[in-house]
Amino acid sequence: MYYGEIKNCDIANGEGVRVTLFVSGCTNRCPHCFQPQTWDFTYGQPFTAETEEGLLSLLAPDYINGLTLLGGEPFEPENQRSLLPFLRRVQERFPEKNIWCFTGFTYEELLTEGSHPRCEVTDELLSLLDVLVDGRFVEELKNIGLRFRGSSNQRLIDLNATRRSGKIILLPDRKRGI
Repeated sequence: MYYGEIKNCDIANGEGVRVTLFVSGCTNRCPHCFQPQTWDFTYGQPFTAETEEGLLSLLAPDYINGLTLLGGEPFEPENQRSLLPFLRRVQERFPEKNIWCFTGFTYEELLTEGSHPRCEVTDELLSLLDVLVDGRFVEELKNIGLRFRGSSNQRLIDLNATRRSGKIILLPDRKRGI
């Protein structure tokens, strides 16, 4: 797997202060994507053991709330296979921190046997995530007032609540009192 960028102290891609990893490779190729350079699976640099160690170091401070995965597309099967061992390490070392993931695929696509993104590691990868921002960006549905997403078809799925209830539970668009 390759990655295009790592951001430390990111406040735009999830709640709180985060470390953000932009993976490379995407077959969705949404029109008006804000990161089209990341469609190429070899864009940027190889994701190595040194990269993992660097990310774990960035995640260590108490003020870092968690890790966010973007792309490109984290749920391309080859990216899932590379991310899974890393996310296991993140969760083991920092169980108090949350993990967000942005994907152009829908949650339903990720669960559907035979769909492009679904592979042998999808279920375990999903089990390590706290929030999934799903759905392709659609220019005609663009809404800059939405929290953490660009178009109104995209959802902020609380995966912990979803697993507990057995139905999709969304995070609210705005925090109360703000």
